[in-house]
Amino acid sequence: MPENLLPNPSTNPETLLPAEPEVTAALAADAPVASVVVSHPSSSLAWALLADEAWARGATLESYAYARVGYHRGLDALRKAGWRGVGPVPWSHEPNRGVLRALFALRRAAEAIEEPGEAERLTDFLNASDPEALRALSAGA
Repeated sequence: MPENLLPNPSTNPETLLPAEPEVTAALAADAPVASVVVSHPSSSLAWALLADEAWARGATLESYAYARVGYHRGLDALRKAGWRGVGPVPWSHEPNRGVLRALFALRRAAEAIEEPGEAERLTDFLNASDPEALRALSAGA
């Protein structure tokens, strides 16, 4: 009997991204987020935080653009870590939070600019990654 080669999310291992000690150290030292992005442009966490700053000042389109970059940098990092488009990306693993924050920021901005298909897709992506992420981020984590 032929083997089923389709991905099964229930059998995919968790994806755990590596820590970004230089990024977290710069942020802990209160470096401006924009300078952290310039120094570490592959960091989805830095891009997500930049999106949050833009959102907080009412710059919805800037927030969308920053979050979109963070989302793509996050996809790159996930794939590099072995993720194949499905499977858990646990919120409990601190280094995963950057990409999950970028997904959330992009979802929030997509809703604001009335891009419902994208917002729904990102909601599904967050829930498939780890439903705790959406709950935590919605609560202001």
